[in-house]
Amino acid sequence: MAARNAINDGAARAPRLELQQSWWAMIGLGENGKEWDMERKFEKIAEAGFSAISASIPAPEEEENWLRLLERYKLGFSAMAFPSSVNAYRETLAAAARMGCVQYVNLQVMDSFVCGDAATGLLSGLLRAADEAAIPTFVEKHRGTVTQDLIRTVRYTRALRELRLTIDLSHYVVAGELNGPPDKAESRFDELLARTSVIHGRVSNGEQVQVDIGAEGDHPMLERFARWWRKGMACWLEQAQPGDVLPFVTELGPPGYYAITQRDAGGREREISDRWQQALLLKRIAEEQWRQALSDRP
Repeated sequence: MAARNAINDGAARAPRLELQQSWWAMIGLGENGKEWDMERKFEKIAEAGFSAISASIPAPEEEENWLRLLERYKLGFSAMAFPSSVNAYRETLAAAARMGCVQYVNLQVMDSFVCGDAATGLLSGLLRAADEAAIPTFVEKHRGTVTQDLIRTVRYTRALRELRLTIDLSHYVVAGELNGPPDKAESRFDELLARTSVIHGRVSNGEQVQVDIGAEGDHPMLERFARWWRKGMACWLEQAQPGDVLPFVTELGPPGYYAITQRDAGGREREISDRWQQALLLKRIAEEQWRQALSDRP
């Protein structure tokens, strides 16, 4: 299971894209200065046409409410985890099995000071545990984790044929300040895109990890990101089997993380973007890139 390139819904139908929304990215969203409550967030996600939510596995006392709302709004669930050891991940896998509806687990593997053979060994152990639990598991390309940078992550993919990735190139664009022609990075990006199993939607300009792409998506870096997303989709399609699902997760971080803010006259911190509308725009762009990837197939 860990070596598979996708989650599979069991239906004998063509491989498909599934648009998902990050629960973390819903922090602070609302109307008239008031944040939406939990159920309103579910409602907005479903109304917008997302098919699933990406979130950490809820605490046992919250699980019943989560399952109730997922059923009410007909939403799937993918899990986030942050293991630093195989034993820690086995606990997460057990919780995912008890929850009973986890499509896959996205890993941010701790931490960036674990590298080389130690990181390769840790990743291999995590994937073996996932294989034993029969829960699809993909490793996110993320700063501050074992996949801290582009060069070391390429080494891991070369060492571990079973390693499948959650593609979030914003981390590597900002870490490498890749705001000009990415000639040296492009071939390495290609190696990672060949392992695409999930895509996280966010655009970096090489200085900030997350930027507003404009109401119509006219930011100059968007074209480059859209091309990378489309290439990842194409690589995934080359390996996909009937029933396979490629998740695209819009993941725009809130204030205190990635959102760029300014202080008003009263000293209150406010975002400069409409993060929800930006998420909906990224969703539409992902759908456009998917259609293009399908039409480009031989």
